[in-house]
Amino acid sequence: MKKQARVAIQGIKASFHEEAAFKFFGKDIQTIECDSFKRTCEHLEKGEADFVVMAIENSIAGSLLPNYTLIREYNFAVVGEVYLPIQLHLLALPGVKFEDVKTVTSHPIAIRQCVDFFDEFPHLKVVESVDTAACAKRIRDEQLTDTVAIANMLAAELYGLNVLERRIESNKKNYTRFLILQKDKSDQNKEINKASICFQVGNTAGALARVLNIFAENEVNLTKIQSMPVLGKRNEYYFYVDMEWTDLEKYENAIRRTLKFTVNFNIMGEYERNDGV
Repeated sequence: MKKQARVAIQGIKASFHEEAAFKFFGKDIQTIECDSFKRTCEHLEKGEADFVVMAIENSIAGSLLPNYTLIREYNFAVVGEVYLPIQLHLLALPGVKFEDVKTVTSHPIAIRQCVDFFDEFPHLKVVESVDTAACAKRIRDEQLTDTVAIANMLAAELYGLNVLERRIESNKKNYTRFLILQKDKSDQNKEINKASICFQVGNTAGALARVLNIFAENEVNLTKIQSMPVLGKRNEYYFYVDMEWTDLEKYENAIRRTLKFTVNFNIMGEYERNDGV
């Protein structure tokens, strides 16, 4: 019998992190609920989890910068990615009507993604919380008849709530990208066509451009570049770069050449591109 994968997520069951985990692994997994991204990393580091699913960027809110630092500091391997459409619904106890509602609660990012909806109903009190699914669970546990949560359909199903309003997010094309992390690098996945790397360059004119040109010359497409200051060091930055390729040999050649012009170079992970949104 195949052992269930233990997957650490930030948040509770029916959160967007669990939805992303289901999309990548399927539903036959053991979800480990954590109250912070750092806690997910601690579970993986101690061998209490096999994988971590970690949000890394949202198409509206942007990059989750502290998570880049966590991945680098723990030296975890990126072994996959998931793009999850963010669909937000207004959830309430069965029998509650919209005119009964006085308070709306959710994660602050989810709330910001529904500003157009709230502009139409200025009388509603908006309360921020730590997790979308936790808000739905609280409504169920405390039987709140004047409060609704903004969360996903998974939360509605798990906590027995009705959907008062569907798809209240302002941008219907919003998505979040999640990375799948493993403690050690694995050679099992041979179908690699994407990588996440991290490096530093000298603080001289053209230093970064020289590195980027190497990838261009080898037809490696850079899909994202994120800079982060090196703590306590002025004018020094880590550069986190995602890249894709069609010719593995050209990618490997670019990596070899890049090593000559960078310091603290690290391939955080090589994996299969996942375009499904």
